[in-house]
Amino acid sequence: MLNTLKNRYEQGYRTCGYPKEKPAVFPRYRGRPVIQTGASPEIITSCADACPQDAILVADKKIDMGRCIFCGTCERISKGEFVKFTGDFEISTAQKADLITDGDLPALAEHSKQHFKKLFGRSLQLRQVSAAGCNACEADLNVLATPFFDLARFGINFVASPRHSDGIVVTGPVSRNMKTALLQTYEAVPNPKVVIAVGSCTITGGPFLGSPEITEGLDTILPVDLFIPGCPPHPLTNLHALLAFFK
Repeated sequence: MLNTLKNRYEQGYRTCGYPKEKPAVFPRYRGRPVIQTGASPEIITSCADACPQDAILVADKKIDMGRCIFCGTCERISKGEFVKFTGDFEISTAQKADLITDGDLPALAEHSKQHFKKLFGRSLQLRQVSAAGCNACEADLNVLATPFFDLARFGINFVASPRHSDGIVVTGPVSRNMKTALLQTYEAVPNPKVVIAVGSCTITGGPFLGSPEITEGLDTILPVDLFIPGCPPHPLTNLHALLAFFK
């Protein structure tokens, strides 16, 4: 008990001040990508050829954050002359098409469905479904319940039953074996309900893109209201998305 009190005293106040204060992320964190449209065609082509996700659109000089796994290969190859990843973690969108970007993203709060704010602005209960995920996205969602992020202080909680929830948060590439369970979970949520796609696997298939064993995009089987890109998305990315879209 004394050791616990000592550790608590030494650590001090550790709760994140977001959204009143935007905390700094680690320098190695890769957030919102910015495209340098003046890059030479040779550099753009070399980046596109090296991208493991085919996330770079050469003709449009844009990057698809729904496919991107933020590995940084394009930034290393171009030495920042074509793609440069910033420390901005506020990268979620209400429309999948907005994930194809040159660095500019629409303000999420302005593009969210206003009746969702009215319905769920004070209390939002979510059921998380791991549809064959690797546990990376799941772990960064679970950490929101820790004292540092303290998601519950905003009236947002993860619940055990879909019948007690306002929507589902889906992670993973939605494998063939999990598709039925996911659809049944969605049907069990009472109307009106929301669907949130978290991570590149859920949004487009991620590293498993092209496999016949997965669903290439949650939006192909369910109406998705919120897209949170990343591999996995930073906990602050998840937090920003939930607060901006619903609060």
